Amino acid sequence: MSIDLILNGLQQGLILAIIACGIMIPFRFLDFADLTADGAYPLGGAVGAMVMLSGMSPVAAIPLAMICAGIMGVCTALIHLKLRVNSMLAGIIISAMAYSVNLRIMGKPNIALFNCSGLLGQDICVNMLLIVMILFCCLIPFAVFLRTDFGLRFRAVGLNPHLAKLQGISIKKYTIFGLFLAGALFGLAGSLMVQIQNYMDVGMRIGILIHGLASLMVGEAIIGNATLNRQLAAPLLGALVYQQIQGMALSFGLAPSDLKFFTGTIVLLVIAMKKNTDRNSFFYKTATFKK
Repeated sequence: MSIDLILNGLQQGLILAIIACGIMIPFRFLDFADLTADGAYPLGGAVGAMVMLSGMSPVAAIPLAMICAGIMGVCTALIHLKLRVNSMLAGIIISAMAYSVNLRIMGKPNIALFNCSGLLGQDICVNMLLIVMILFCCLIPFAVFLRTDFGLRFRAVGLNPHLAKLQGISIKKYTIFGLFLAGALFGLAGSLMVQIQNYMDVGMRIGILIHGLASLMVGEAIIGNATLNRQLAAPLLGALVYQQIQGMALSFGLAPSDLKFFTGTIVLLVIAMKKNTDRNSFFYKTATFKK
C-alpha cells in the first residue's frame, strides 16, 4: 500500500468513526435499531453544501447540518413512539423521504463546491488533525455526560427499559434525545465529507449504514465492550482498522464495485466470531455501568 492510500484511508476512517459513533448511541445505549444514517448523512451533506454555496462560513455550515440531521433522528423516534412503527421501518421510511428532501434542498442531483472555501482543504494531514479535534470535542463531553445522573438514566433505558420505566425514567424523552444526538453525528460526518470531496451528490448515502455498522463491530471484536471507555473507543478504532482493510483489499486488486459484498462478508465473519467466543455479541443487550 502507498503512503497516499494509507493517509487517505485514515482520513476516510475518521469520518467513518463519526458515523460509527452515531450508530453506537441507539444500538448500544438505547437498544434501538436505528437506520436513519442512510438519510441523515446525505441530509447533513446537502445542508452543509447549500450553506456554503450561499456564501456563509463553512464553520456555520457544520452546526446547521447537525441540527437538521438531528431533527431527522427525532422524526424517526416520534414515528416509532407515537405511531408504534417498528424502529427499523421508521428509519427506512424517514431515509426514503430524505432523498426527496435532499433533492429539494439542492435543486439538482449533484452540486460542485470547488469555488467555495471549506474548513477542510487539500492537505490530508491538516484535515485529519481538524477531524480528530472535532471528533474528540464530541466524544469527551458525551463520555462525561454518560457518567452523570442524567447519563446513567440514559444508559438504563437501553439496559432494562422495563425497570427504567418503573423507576420513573421517561423512555420517550431519552429515546428522542439519543436519536437526536445520533442524527447530529451523521449530519456532522456528511457536512465534513462534502468539504473534503468538494461536491455533494444525492447518492452519497448508499451503503453508509453497513460501513458504520461494520466499523463498530470490528472495533468491538478487537477491544470488546466490557467497560464504558471501551464502548466509546470501539467505533473509533474499528473505523480506522476497517478503512485500512478496505484499502488493502483495493491494493490487492479488488474492484471498487465489490466493496459492498466485501463489507457484508466482514460483518458476517465478525458476528460468527463473536457468537463462537461468547454470548455477548452485538445483537445482545450489552450496555454496562462499569466505568
